[in-house]
Parts: sequence; structure tokens; C-alpha cells
Amino acid sequence: MNDTISLLMNHRSIRKYSDAPVTKEQVETIVAAGQMASSSSNVQAYTVIAVTDPEQKDKLKELCGQQTYIAECPVFLVWCGDLSRLKRAAERHHPEAQSYEQTTENFIVATVDAALAAQNAAVAAESLGLGIVYIGGIRNHSQEVSELLGLPELAYPVFGMCLGYPDQNPGQRPRLPQEAVLHWEQYRPQQGEAAVERYDEVMAEYLRERTGGAKDTPWSLLMAEKLVHPSRAHMKSFLRDRGFLKE
Repeated sequence: MNDTISLLMNHRSIRKYSDAPVTKEQVETIVAAGQMASSSSNVQAYTVIAVTDPEQKDKLKELCGQQTYIAECPVFLVWCGDLSRLKRAAERHHPEAQSYEQTTENFIVATVDAALAAQNAAVAAESLGLGIVYIGGIRNHSQEVSELLGLPELAYPVFGMCLGYPDQNPGQRPRLPQEAVLHWEQYRPQQGEAAVERYDEVMAEYLRERTGGAKDTPWSLLMAEKLVHPSRAHMKSFLRDRGFLKE
């Protein structure tokens, strides 16, 4: 254990923030740390939109499912997969050649690049005493968010991130036993299933304590419910309309 690992192991999602401001310099430092994340072939296929304007944050709150902490946090970061820079580079240097920015591979690269950079940024923020929470609800109304933020073709909002000084000290949500996610030499389904069964008991107890006995749903049942009630079915057509996943 060292300071870096201790910081990582202490992560909690923060949904309530103090009035203390986050400076422009802090945001720039946090994003700079994000930029040092690994990037496939150094394409750096992402863009970050930092939103501080109260009216803009309030609009994003509405588009993200009325998550009030979006409006209340000092800074809301929208992490976007962005292949538009690569497309412009191809047009500048190889104007007569066909380019392949619309492939599934490049979509994966852009999405992974955004996620890696964002996680670097999250750790940097927490090292400065700030808190974050990721907002997948940014994809609830992807087209409206893209228009609000002026995103070009071949850019899409992957997730949001609230940023600010914590005004709460929430409990830490237990994670899956490592046996569920770490397999040596080859995938071992029975090992994973046994770990999930143990985790169901842990999560049921966690929910009982957190909700005062109102909930005790096992993790595997919660995940099953997510799959039989799919969300954001618009994403495939939205991504294709923005120039992704055409090959």
C-alpha cells in the first residue's frame, strides 16, 4: 500500500458539494492529468467541455434526468469521444484518399480514450481534495446535449462528471470479490459465479443498512433487471447519425 493506492481504494461517488469554488487553474490541471492517460496510437480522440454557467448546467440537469447535483456542483465536465480532429487531419494531408473514421474500431478507440482520460482526471481531482461522480445520464438525450454543447459531427457525449468539494461523506459501496473479475490463464465461469453468489449476500446487507431495511435486493437481480428493461435504445441510431459505426 502507498499513497496512490490508498487514494484509489478510498474512492466514493460524491453527489453533494460545498459552495467552495473550483478554480480555472484546478480544472486545467485536472484535465492535463487526464491528457497524460494512455491513448491508442496517440490519437487522443476525445474532447472535454467544462460547464460552469448556471443556466447551462440547469439545462444539462434536465436533460440528464433531473440529477440536481449537476446544477449544484461548481464545474460539470462533459467527456466526449471525438474523431472530428482526425477527420480534419485526413482531409488536410490526404484530401484525395478515402478515410475510415466511421469504423467500429475507431468508435471504440474514441470511447476508450475518453474513459481513460476521465479516470486519470478523477484521480487527480481526488488528490486535490475534490470529489466527483460520473453521469451516464448525459446519454439520455444525446442529440439535445450535442446541440446544446455545439458538438460537431463525429463527436458524442460519453458521460458527464460533476466536480467540486465534497459536502458529504458517503459510505463506500462494496465491489465484486476479486475472484469474479481476476482469472488466471483462462476464463473460469464457475469461479466467477461462486464469487457473485457471495457478493449477492454482501450487497443485500449493504442495501439493508443504507436504506434502513427498505431494500435488500441482491446484486445479480439488480443487474438482471437492467438487462430485461433496456435503456437508451436511441444510441445506435444517434451514433450513426453523428458519423460513427457506419462500417
